[in-house]
Amino acid sequence: MDVSGSFPSIGFIGGTGPAGSALATRLASVGYPVCIGSRTKERGAEVAAELCAKWASRNLPVSGADNATAAQCEVIVLATPWDSAATTVTELRDALRGKVVITMANALVRVGKEFQPLIPPRGSIAAHVQAAIPQSRVVAAFQHLPATELGALDHEVDSDVLICSDDRDATATVSEMVSRIAGCRPLNAGLLSNALAIEALTAVLLQLNVRYKTRVAPRFTGID
Repeated sequence: MDVSGSFPSIGFIGGTGPAGSALATRLASVGYPVCIGSRTKERGAEVAAELCAKWASRNLPVSGADNATAAQCEVIVLATPWDSAATTVTELRDALRGKVVITMANALVRVGKEFQPLIPPRGSIAAHVQAAIPQSRVVAAFQHLPATELGALDHEVDSDVLICSDDRDATATVSEMVSRIAGCRPLNAGLLSNALAIEALTAVLLQLNVRYKTRVAPRFTGID
């Protein structure tokens, strides 16, 4: 990534949901040109306009389009529901070839009052996506950032961000993105195989939110 002040464009595939639009807002606020994609260009444009109006004083570089247009950006964030992630990227495989593709989905189910992780056939959503687009550079990141806090630009986000990938340069690209978010610290959590544990941890965090009526985010001690 060029860190001299020229930011790569970031396309959010399926970016109209709470988590995707919150991350898009936060990254746009620090200078990244963002395109929020949806199944229809009208829906993508509608959400982009809402975010720009909400934070009108900040002149956010946010646009909206369909997923195919968002996939033309330099870096991609896959923000679809977990069960449609692999299908969605398969349809966009050619546009995503060679690009960093960030997955932020978690496979979870609520049983009664408890959140429980689901284990996809390949072990994680990130691994499933990598298998669907083998010529892309998949990174698992941003699973644990609370969407409400992430989208509240008047406040910093106090959290570490665990990053997993089999591609060293892709890890560096995402680490640079994280480091530009005030209050966030990127941590290299190893290869993509570790995404299983990271995705599953979200069930624990959600359970803590329910039990203690808060919104938790992870911080790890002992790392300088």
